[in-house]
Amino acid sequence: MHSQSVLLVGSGPMAVDYWNVLTAMSVPITVVGRSEASAARFQEKTGAECVAGGIENYLATAPVLPEVAIVAVTVEQLAPVARALIDAGVLRLLVEKPGALNEAALTQLAETARARGAQVYIAYNRRFYASVIEARRIIAEEGGVRSLTFEFNEWSHIIERIPKAPGVKENWLVGNSTHVIDLAFHLAGSPTELYALTSGGLAWHPSASTFVGAGRTESGALFSYHANWAAPGRWGVEVLLPSKRLIFRPLEGLQYISLGKVAPVEIELDDALDKQFKPGLYRQVEVMLDGDVGLCTLDEQLANWPIYKRIANYGSDQ
Repeated sequence: MHSQSVLLVGSGPMAVDYWNVLTAMSVPITVVGRSEASAARFQEKTGAECVAGGIENYLATAPVLPEVAIVAVTVEQLAPVARALIDAGVLRLLVEKPGALNEAALTQLAETARARGAQVYIAYNRRFYASVIEARRIIAEEGGVRSLTFEFNEWSHIIERIPKAPGVKENWLVGNSTHVIDLAFHLAGSPTELYALTSGGLAWHPSASTFVGAGRTESGALFSYHANWAAPGRWGVEVLLPSKRLIFRPLEGLQYISLGKVAPVEIELDDALDKQFKPGLYRQVEVMLDGDVGLCTLDEQLANWPIYKRIANYGSDQ
């Protein structure tokens, strides 16, 4: 059991996933949602009380706040809610990816965090998959990543029908595809060189629909990527080492191809937690409560945002 309590802001499906993890850890939780309807749905799914009315109204009641908060609201509300919590005195936060709707909002959040001395982390749960933990072990044994390639294809025929607030789908690469891009750079290091090409565009994502590029990371690894949102595809990462090629496809699984072979071999994983809870979430929360090793910091996300914008062909206001 963890001694600190957690304020969980949000009442949608992601908040339910966090509640399941925190409850399994025996962590005391206060849940704050926005509407009466969403709070009722949360209670129906979990059996737990959810305070409706939004975080501003909750903070106005002058509650005794815990040291830790998890922000699992809609994308456009992530930064404003996180800033409100920091201003109220919460100094350790886990904020759902990507942390903000655009770079300006993320920068404002970072300025607030620095002024208050708050520790803010961006929740990229795929960093904590059992597959990724095992891959990091193998990569360390092999002396680091030599090169890698990744795909962040998205299913446009599904996404175009999903109702979202203005700006969310237009920034979809940062808001969703960075699950893959962040994972790739988490394994190989942040880019120091990047050559990015784009073409096309979609009604809901006008900046581009096809993304191809390459570069070099701080560890010296070369990388390439390819995604086409107007064609079939899925997410995937392949990491090349001296004696193995590691394959994440799907990301929850891990295969390898040995030097001199062509057939991939499945790696057996200690993934019981990834099967019991939303994959990666239990270990991510555990690290958040006990330390910060492996988490994406707000400063790291801020440094990566211009890279994501170049990959996506976004404008200055995104």
